[in-house]
Amino acid sequence: MDQQTYDRGREIRSAVLGTEYVERAAQTADEFSRPLQDLVTEYCWGAVWGRDGLELKTRSMLNLAMIATLNRPHELRTHIRGALNNGVSREEMREVFLQVAVYAGVPAAVDSFRIAREVFTELDEQ
Repeated sequence: MDQQTYDRGREIRSAVLGTEYVERAAQTADEFSRPLQDLVTEYCWGAVWGRDGLELKTRSMLNLAMIATLNRPHELRTHIRGALNNGVSREEMREVFLQVAVYAGVPAAVDSFRIAREVFTELDEQ
């Protein structure tokens, strides 16, 4: 493991998803799942999210579209929160999910709108 890339990944992951989320993921990792957490932190968040080529907001918008298309509701919920942290507005999310409807299918967009609305409600109640 490249410690510098890992540390950068943990920093970005915490900024996007929240320190509490990242600490909980690390604390609940066991011998079986820890290697996955390390891989995600180092490569996903450090090596890719840590690149200069795209702003974090743009990366979040891309993730929303891809995760919605892949029908991964748990990850979508997490990345909706992260996208808001990265400055993606609710209106921009709506546009991303409308784009998903056209290119990936209406059912994927319907689920994405539903999940986003649930996250928005949770955040508005806090």
